[in-house]
Amino acid sequence: MKFTLKNGFLPLAAVGMLAIQSCSNDPLEVDISNSKYQLEGAHFDSIFTKTPEKELPSKIVELSQKFPELIDYQFYYCYKTGLPKDTAFQANWFEFTHNPYYKRLSKRISEKFPNTAQSRKKIEDGFKRIQMHLPDAKFPKTVVFMNSYFSSSMYCTQKEIGVGLERYLGAKTDVIQELPSDIFYEWIKEAMEPQYLERDAVCAWVLTHICEPGKDMNNIEAIVQWGKILYLTKAAFPDGEERILLRYNTADYEWALKNERAFWEYLVKQNILFTKSESDQAAFLQEAPFTSGLPQKGPDRLGQFLGYRIVCSYMEQYDVTLQQLLDKPYNELLSEYEIDD
Repeated sequence: MKFTLKNGFLPLAAVGMLAIQSCSNDPLEVDISNSKYQLEGAHFDSIFTKTPEKELPSKIVELSQKFPELIDYQFYYCYKTGLPKDTAFQANWFEFTHNPYYKRLSKRISEKFPNTAQSRKKIEDGFKRIQMHLPDAKFPKTVVFMNSYFSSSMYCTQKEIGVGLERYLGAKTDVIQELPSDIFYEWIKEAMEPQYLERDAVCAWVLTHICEPGKDMNNIEAIVQWGKILYLTKAAFPDGEERILLRYNTADYEWALKNERAFWEYLVKQNILFTKSESDQAAFLQEAPFTSGLPQKGPDRLGQFLGYRIVCSYMEQYDVTLQQLLDKPYNELLSEYEIDD
């Protein structure tokens, strides 16, 4: 059943009839066998671990020439050692790397990710699929696997994606459980699972360089924009589990499906859809223990979930390209939001 907007709102009668639908993968199946796109890979942590200590300074200089933004990010922002060109850098770097926790963290990364070739290939194939849909889009040249010391899961430059491997060790890993609970809450630790790595890499690049969230959007526009971001990420992994795409565990994904109607009804009744509110958008779209304003037993980012469902509904009904999807205004997608009885 199709729900059309009346005076800016869906009729409440329609709200009560919302039900669950699936998102078809067929339009996203593409042949990438002839793609010429190549994604290079580098593993900073492995390089630092395997390079003899006397040779490390020259190796870091070499890496800083090839990846200046990522090296500056890692040492200045993540490690707080200063930049490699600073006079105090060598002393700071020596002290940092001889910290017992850093040593154990580096060891866990080496154990969990002795070889990142498989992840690089999955990410590369994902971008190949998106490139088949968006040949003129910007894509990374290198994915750099690193230890960001829990600063960030993903860091995108103009040419690279920096992957903080420590955030994908698994929630039950000892070095994750040892993180201070007053900074790294339990829900943050629970999200540090390896199954999300490739998804996160592609999604981070998409929202940074292909489908950036707008700064002056009303609430539903921001929600739909996130739906586009996730749909493009889905195009990279058309056969992947949707709960992985949405970064939910099984229980949270099923809860979101079951309560889609209730969430939409909440947005409509509270007159939230067409207002502009940074606090509302943060509550619906950003990571948290749950979605603010809704039952705490539910998952976070239900706005992203809803945006994805809206985009899926539109794409199921119309034969449009991904480029056409990106160009569609949010209200056109919303007006075609169709839910099965």
